[in-house]
Amino acid sequence: MSEIATHTRGSATLHDVAREAGVSLATASRVLNGSTRKVAESYRDRVQAAADKLGYTANLSAQATARGTAAIVALLVADIADPYFGQLASGVARGADEAGLVVTIAITERDPQREAKLVRALRGQRPRGLILAASRTDGPDGAGLQSELDAFQSMGGRVVALGPVGADIRSVTVDNLGGSRALATRLSQLGYRDAVIVGAREGVRTSDDRVTGFTEGFTAGGGVVRDVIRAGFTRDAGYEGAQRMLAAGVPAGTVVFGISDVVAIGAMSAIRDAGREVGSDLAVAGFDDIPTGRDIRPGLTTVHVPLEDFGYRALHAVLEEDWDPSLPPLPLDVVVRGSTPERA
Repeated sequence: MSEIATHTRGSATLHDVAREAGVSLATASRVLNGSTRKVAESYRDRVQAAADKLGYTANLSAQATARGTAAIVALLVADIADPYFGQLASGVARGADEAGLVVTIAITERDPQREAKLVRALRGQRPRGLILAASRTDGPDGAGLQSELDAFQSMGGRVVALGPVGADIRSVTVDNLGGSRALATRLSQLGYRDAVIVGAREGVRTSDDRVTGFTEGFTAGGGVVRDVIRAGFTRDAGYEGAQRMLAAGVPAGTVVFGISDVVAIGAMSAIRDAGREVGSDLAVAGFDDIPTGRDIRPGLTTVHVPLEDFGYRALHAVLEEDWDPSLPPLPLDVVVRGSTPERA
């Protein structure tokens, strides 16, 4: 019986894997420890097959000690139940899998102080990178986060934000301003002249940009934004915001813009529960193009964001040394469905 065969499954070392695969220790390490150096596909397959056979598991703590970072990417999202973040995470996970990395997810609940605490806690795991997918908050509430991000990067990790954060932090962006402006322009072309926006609190950048862009586009098209209701980013916030709108009175023919699809879907439910119809009475539009918006009836008019590609690009922004900060935002498209029929 060979020396390797005597190992208990799961107790094999990197040396054992290299010997089984017939490659050097360095090659085995590059394959299994998340190195960015290229390894021939034939060698990669042999090493992976040997690791599977022997039940080898990489020691992430040892990797972190030896390299300064572990083969981990941390993803901070606001709400894991929101399909928006699920699709983003799918793109991050696809890129991480290709790079031999593990993704760990933490939930910020859109609380800047909680976000800062999570970054501080994650520093102890020494992840290779940290992707901030929750919307940034302007003002003093977000001040503590910057110092935590600086400390994270000083330890060798790299921070990537979905949206601009600071000069030393890479960002992958969606043109929230331009996308919402294009949506409002299209709705004006469909004949809408009155709108209500259901958004998050002031200071949340994604919401602020979408509110501003929509208002600019709708006004330029001859329309009037009658009210901006500050509710939140969730389905329940959309429902509650629409209830407040309905209680104040809203005329037929008004278009309701929810700053995300889940907000818009909540608004649609509130409109129905109030005995009014979506489409023929009150129109509704959202932003993101999550799958649910395509399946409900009437289908939700929205701005299509390639969310999986967004997450995939963020992962590569963590890994690539020669990342190009001048890359343009991912393309967005307005998608018109039955929730905003053309007005006569």
